[in-house]
Amino acid sequence: MSLIKEFKEFAMKGNVVDLAVAVIIGGAFGKIVSSFVNDIIMPPIGVLLGGVDFKDLSIIIKEAEGELPAVVLSYGNFIQNVVDFLIIAFVIFMAIKGMNSFKKKEVEAPAPPPPAPPKSELLLEEIRDLLKNK
Repeated sequence: MSLIKEFKEFAMKGNVVDLAVAVIIGGAFGKIVSSFVNDIIMPPIGVLLGGVDFKDLSIIIKEAEGELPAVVLSYGNFIQNVVDFLIIAFVIFMAIKGMNSFKKKEVEAPAPPPPAPPKSELLLEEIRDLLKNK
């Protein structure tokens, strides 16, 4: 029974739950970015390049023979994935940069002045100073 209890403690730790939430949100975010790239960014780029759809860009290395399919190098998909990655990396960079600027503002807040020493310490300091002068 201790194995189950140990696993439950592990699974309920904040870091594990945070990681699970991040993976789920990251997957959804990836779909949004892929749609943004595929549906908004790439069509105008394709038009600028003469109506080229990047997904269709490929080189046939070996033609199909009988039942054997053709060997195709689909570099258009690679270009698409590189653009997806660059956009996701830029958005994450900007998000982290924004979070870091908030942390800097919190750190830059002036620290409250230290509390005044108790009267007994002040009296002892005065006595010390008087003894030094004699």
